[in-house]
Parts: sequence; C-alpha cells; structure tokens
Amino acid sequence: MKVPANFPAWALPVATVALPALTVLLYVIAFPRFDVAEAAYVFAIPMLAWLLVFQPGLKRVALVAFLSGWVAWGFLIAWLRHFTQSADMLAPALIGWMLMLLLAAVLAVFWTGWWVAVAWTIPRIVRAPGSSRVMALMGLAAVWVVLEYARGFLFTGFPWLPLAASQWQRPLVLQISAVTGAWGVSFLLIFFNFALVFYVVRLLQVRRAAWYQRFCPEFYAAIGFLAASIVIGLRAGGDRRGAETLFQAGFVQPNVDPLQKWDPAHAEAVLRDLAELSEFARLLGAEVILWPEAPTPYPVIGNPNMRQWIEELSARLERPILSGAIVTPGEPGDTDAPWFNAAVAVSPSRGLDTRFYAKRHLVPFGEYVPLSGILPFIDKVVPLPGSFSAGEGAQLLTLEVGAQRWRIGTLICFEDIFPRLARESVRAGAELLFVPTNNAWFGEEAGAYQHAAHSVLRAVETRRPVLRSGNAGWSGWIDEFGGIRSVVVGVDGHIYFRGAEVGTIRRNPRLAGHLTPFVRFGDWFPLLCLLWAVAAGWLLYRSEEPVETAPAIGSEPPPRPPPRRRRLGRLR
Repeated sequence: MKVPANFPAWALPVATVALPALTVLLYVIAFPRFDVAEAAYVFAIPMLAWLLVFQPGLKRVALVAFLSGWVAWGFLIAWLRHFTQSADMLAPALIGWMLMLLLAAVLAVFWTGWWVAVAWTIPRIVRAPGSSRVMALMGLAAVWVVLEYARGFLFTGFPWLPLAASQWQRPLVLQISAVTGAWGVSFLLIFFNFALVFYVVRLLQVRRAAWYQRFCPEFYAAIGFLAASIVIGLRAGGDRRGAETLFQAGFVQPNVDPLQKWDPAHAEAVLRDLAELSEFARLLGAEVILWPEAPTPYPVIGNPNMRQWIEELSARLERPILSGAIVTPGEPGDTDAPWFNAAVAVSPSRGLDTRFYAKRHLVPFGEYVPLSGILPFIDKVVPLPGSFSAGEGAQLLTLEVGAQRWRIGTLICFEDIFPRLARESVRAGAELLFVPTNNAWFGEEAGAYQHAAHSVLRAVETRRPVLRSGNAGWSGWIDEFGGIRSVVVGVDGHIYFRGAEVGTIRRNPRLAGHLTPFVRFGDWFPLLCLLWAVAAGWLLYRSEEPVETAPAIGSEPPPRPPPRRRRLGRLR
C-alpha cells in the first residue's frame, strides 16, 4: 500500500478510514428507515476509489472490509438486540447484543469475500481492453449475487436485505424481478457502481484525448441495463389498468406485548381487544378480517375453548377470519403433540377449517434453539413447551368471501424473506399471499420496515398481491407490481400502534393464474451468475500477471513502446 506521488503523506491513513466509512454510510442509508434508494447506485464508489488510488494488499483489504461490513450490518440489524429482552433467560439484554453482533459478523464475512474479490480483480483489468473490463465487472456483480443467494442457505439461512430491497419504494426498477428474481436488481445496482467509477477514471486518464477516445463501454453497458429495466417497468405499469376489486380487507393490529399474550392473567384482555378491533374493522366495511401471527393466547387447534371462541366471533361478525395461529393437533391434554406456528381460515358459516398451514422455515432462537447442547444457557424466545415443528409443503388456505373462494399462500413472519417459499406457494396455486407477522419482538425501530421491503420483492417476483398483518405493524397490502397500496398508520403517522384499518384489495385479471419466469424456472439467475463468476475468475487467473502498479486516478497512462520494425531481407 503506497501514497501516490501527488498525494500528501497524511492522505493514506485518512483515506483508509474515511472512504470505507463513507461506503458504510451510503450502504446503510439506502435501506429502511432512511430509504435513500439512490445511495444504492453509488455506495461502493468511495471504497472502490480507495482500492484504485492506494492499491492496498489483499490482507489489508480483508481487514478493512470486515470491519466496515461489521459496522454496516450492526447498524442495519441493531433492532435485533431487542429480540431476547422480554424472554425469561439469564441476562437477556446482554445475550440480545451478543446475538446481534454475532450475526452482524457473519454477514460481514460475505461482504468481506466480495471486496477481496474486487481487490484481486481490479489490478488485472484496469489496463485491459473495454470489452474485457465489462466482462470482468459483470463477473464481480455476479459474485455479489452469488453471495446474496448463499446467505439464503448458509447458517440456517438469513437473506435479509438484499441490495434490491433498497428499491422497495421504487417499483419501476423492480420489475425485472419477475424474470430474474430480486437478484437481477442487485446485479444492476452493483454494476452501476462499477460503471460510474470507471467512467470517472477514464475521463481523468484521457482528459486531453479526442472525444471518441473517452468512450467507456462499462458505463454505457450500465446505462443500457438500467434503460432496459425501466422499459420493462413501464410496460408492467401499463398492466395495472383494468384491475378488479376482490374484497375489502380489515387489518387488525392488537399491539400486544409478546409475552403478555402467553400470560393467562392477560388472556381475557387479549381476546377482548381482538374482538373489539375486529368489530371496528367490520364497521369500517371489512369483508375479511386479517389477524397477525399467533394473536390468541391459546392454540386454536388443540384447545376446544379457543376454537369455539374464534368460531363464535366469526359468526357474530358475519365475516371470515384469516389469521396466524398456534396449532397443536391431537387430543386435548396430549403433551406429546407437536406444536406448529401456523395459519388458519375461519368461515362464519362453516367454522374453523382444520386444514392449516404450518411454518416451513423456523426462526433460530425464536422457535427452536440450534446447537442447544452447546448453548444450554440460551432458551427460545417463545415461552411454549418444547420447540416448534416445521411444516412440510405449501399448504394453501381457502378463504370464502361471499360466493367467491380464494386460494391463499401463507408466509409466516420472516418466511417472506425467502424467495423459494413464495415461489412454492404460487406454484401450488396461490392467488394471493398472506404474511401474518409479529415484529413487536424487535422494538419500534427499522425492523418492521425492513421486513416489509421483502414482501414488495415477493409481490413483483410472483405477480401476486401480498397482504400483511402485523401485531404492531407493518400492516397493509402490496399489488402485483410492488406498489404499496395501503399501510395501516396511526394519527401520528407511525405504524407502531393499536388499531385497525380497511384496504380495498384489487388484482389484474390478466395475471390470474399467470406464472412468471421466476416462478417457472426458479433460481436460474444466481446459478447463471455462479457460472459467469467462475468463468471470469478462471480467465483472469490464466491471463497475464497483474501489473505491479495500477494507474492512479488522475494520472496519465504510460506511453506505449514503439512498434518493432521487421527487418526485411535485401531484394535480389
């Protein structure tokens, strides 16, 4: 690592701290609750400038990248520290901080791997022809996608906040997700960061050259990708016309303390609030009542009194209820019966449908404890006997609204961050997606907003409206194109409150039964990115050795050696 000749000596330590810190700042503010979506197009530029100008070694890059990634993810998931503070365990606040920092460190490993790949690649392409640079930079964008994809499977899977989630309030650019999945948006954003950097470098290096010598192919390739994405978005926007009304949905937010709900002393108050808020939603015109994740203090299947209560409420309201629920099938009092975090549908005329959806992907430390033999001092947060059992398959719920029946695919709580689960539900025949959740475990910070951003991605990928009901928020619905159509907010504009609201659910009839390329073909794009990244890396490895010093920003390119002249033989 060295200081270029035209830089003062103090520039090195200042840049080593300031430029990665600026990248962290831009990365953090790109996501909720800051929601500066445009920052995602430029967040990597400061750290890329550090790599180009000061040319640090890979060990230094790895150290700086890990620390910057740890800080970035620490800020983004700071709300996670609240997860254990209401739990009955030893030093819950301390354990909450420890789990949050540990998870941030794990996520920083993926961030570090990408920056090391960038630092290894740039010296090999900075003087390469334009076409080679484009291919290599696309390979680096592909590496980012592969790492995002891997986060969905490694360490039980936590694909939280892919870069595409930064655009959750910019549905125009999200429409390519119906083809590539949200990974296509992440690819575009990363490649755009590279394009801007190399465009500036090109202008500085050939500022005295003719205009046609300033051509930067990676910049125009990025502009082409962005333009194609916008065109797809504009065409999809035209499909919004002619949407039909399905029903009026009443979103109920009881805002119950997560532990009070399980306390028998508060059971009567919890049920009374649910009934009153549901009645309020009916008076507002709701045709369907939506409840959040596990809102009742007792299992609706496994406790006859609880089942009778919810059936009588549905009959009295003359409205169906779609709700999260705790289910323990078996005879009452059977202590060996499994527990499921589930969702159920209740008809005012038919009562409770015993066919329920059981959560397929459980929350570590929330619904079960991984490595419980190694971590005996940590218990799961939900105070129920034993651990939950995982469900199998995308069991659809049937929602009866008047003479209409709708097939509902359910994603409980953080299941909506997994694209494959939404895709399985739609392939099973889901016409709508329902997300009951309880973000009250995480305080009143950015967690619920970040969580809702994933539902926007799932709506675009599957072209299915997504209905969300949170215990304290975020509640509302999202159309098939990622447009946020209704959000339940209080008089002060915040989502964290107790109340109910009604939203008009619509759907474009032309998309009924339609399966997007993403739903049909699944994870083809990250697999293609994996092949591209491996191929690009292999070609770079087999090519010439990297130059010892890449030209710094603002320096003139080295003069080319004169061409060798062939010595011609004497004519005879």
